[in-house]
Amino acid sequence: MMYVWATALVVLNLVWLALNLLALPGNWLIVASTVAVAAVNWEAGMFSIWTLLAILLLAVAGELAELLAGVMGSRKAGASRRGTWGALLGGVLGAILGTFLIPIPALGSLVGACGGACLGAWGLELSAGRAMKASAKSAAGAGIGRFLGTVGKILVGVVMWLIVAVAAYWP
Repeated sequence: MMYVWATALVVLNLVWLALNLLALPGNWLIVASTVAVAAVNWEAGMFSIWTLLAILLLAVAGELAELLAGVMGSRKAGASRRGTWGALLGGVLGAILGTFLIPIPALGSLVGACGGACLGAWGLELSAGRAMKASAKSAAGAGIGRFLGTVGKILVGVVMWLIVAVAAYWP
């Protein structure tokens, strides 16, 4: 019966991993489903507390990477504090709006998040009185940073999936 649970969890977590492409909380769903299966099979020792803690910490790291990458990208490109806030808020709003305005799975959310970070940084940099060239540079940094953050979050999700897949079958 343990292998049935393990196989179902690995397949379900693969679905959750794919949700990261849609800017949905796939990594957190991996954590939740793994904790649920671990609780049901706790006596059998399917997962150690260390495995569960590891995937929880990785999920936190993935979220931080995704959210803060646009901020770091804009900062590296010379953005002010105001521009970095624009990158952060624009990235979140852009991901939400992009999902609905660009109804192409994965692409809409990604373009929305990167474009939102870019527009948020650009708009707030301009409103602070910065020159067009400096504002555009900050905006480009924010958009590129957000893209790299999303890629990083997906890679963290792959690592989480691998950890769970190996731990599920490892005696």
